[in-house]
Amino acid sequence: MKGVPHPSDDPYAVGDQVRIYIGPDDPDSQYHGRVCEVVEVVEDNLDVETDRALDKYSYKIRDVETESALPITFRHRDLVPIVDD
Repeated sequence: MKGVPHPSDDPYAVGDQVRIYIGPDDPDSQYHGRVCEVVEVVEDNLDVETDRALDKYSYKIRDVETESALPITFRHRDLVPIVDD
């Protein structure tokens, strides 16, 4: 769908900058739109249950503006890469 950002086709790495992209009805919607840096990549086995390889990744991130770590981790599907226009 044009105009709607999509997660990367590859896992993010420490140091990558991403934007949080979650819906208004998400319990963590206050973080939507923040630009962050990946500080840790966490892997689990959610991909086994969903049969989607990237579902095993979640990320600890920090807000680049405030330099504060966010108190929750985000799944791969909740983050979109920063692209230059």
